[in-house]
Amino acid sequence: MPIKPRIAAYLDDLVSWRLDIHAHPELGFEEHRTSALVAEKLAGWGIAVERGLAGTGLVGTLRAGTSARAIGLRADMDALPMTEANRFAHASTSPGKMHGCGHDGHTTMLLGAARYLAETRAFDGIVRFIFQPAEEGGGGAKVMIDEGLFERHPVDAVYGIHNDPTLPFGRGSVVAGPVQAASDRFHIDLTGKGGHAARPHLAIDPVVVGAHIVLALQSIASRRVDPLDSAVLSLTQFHAGEADNVIPQTARLSGTVRTLSPAVQDQVEALLISIATSTAAAHGAVAEVHYSRRYPPTVNHAAEAERAALALAQVIGPDQVIRQRPPSMGGEDFSFMLLARPGCFIKLGQAAGERGGISVHHPNYDFNDDLLPLGASFFAALVEQELPLQ
Repeated sequence: MPIKPRIAAYLDDLVSWRLDIHAHPELGFEEHRTSALVAEKLAGWGIAVERGLAGTGLVGTLRAGTSARAIGLRADMDALPMTEANRFAHASTSPGKMHGCGHDGHTTMLLGAARYLAETRAFDGIVRFIFQPAEEGGGGAKVMIDEGLFERHPVDAVYGIHNDPTLPFGRGSVVAGPVQAASDRFHIDLTGKGGHAARPHLAIDPVVVGAHIVLALQSIASRRVDPLDSAVLSLTQFHAGEADNVIPQTARLSGTVRTLSPAVQDQVEALLISIATSTAAAHGAVAEVHYSRRYPPTVNHAAEAERAALALAQVIGPDQVIRQRPPSMGGEDFSFMLLARPGCFIKLGQAAGERGGISVHHPNYDFNDDLLPLGASFFAALVEQELPLQ
């Protein structure tokens, strides 16, 4: 692959940085060590740094030439609240925290691109290196935007990368339109009437009510949403009771909804509330639904997807760039950046035999370090393509 030779020469450094970040995972809005490491590297390469956006977020700005055109490159820095099962030397040193989604690799790829561009400056314009906190549920992208990210650091377009264990190493996907789903969460609080388990006729059992609701909600995706649309409704938690011989007074159901269009998102939310409340009422109980819209769909802009595909083809070859692919039903808060500015979110395959093929969010996941110079080369190629020397 035509990885930029200068970036290939950084490989030992890139791997060292990635392993260090992996061993010291930090949760959303707590990425103090990671943020400090990134800021130190950027400043050492002569890149201006502004820290403090969304708490631990930061932006590096690099200028070359005279053009006012600007491009944003984004990486997420946070880890997941999960226990790592790996036993290699760079495994998490923080119990209950793990880089299980590859954000350690995303951060390192952008650092590699920043170093290369700072050393070569073979572009005419402005590059914004956006290191974002709290992608994993905290909506760090939206917080940065709300705090003035693009007013303080204007860009004409913004791009991001995610590793993809479902694609072989050396392939990548750049697709116009929806690539990730909207991610919503809900809680259903049920109130019945507690009592003795031996006298259920004198109680209103929220466990039975909850069971009916769980089954009824399955009909939303299978019978109410158009089969040509996409919707996922998963109930993932059911909490009730404290004793074997007591019918509890209350219960709570929790879960997530994933959709690809605002119309289906509205439809599923309305049906969920209606079915939960009416089913509870039919059993003499009360259901209170708390529905939270978290991340909107991640929708790539057509023109920017074309530009990203051209740049990626320089690195992995045009035959390895996938242009048509079904969207993932996973959520991604880069969606907020794509609502604010034109841009594109690409996927880079990392599966190579036993390396890189374990799913994200799995306790044995690890980022494939062979991807580091490839991702850094893509970012660098994109900047040189979009901000060409005059």
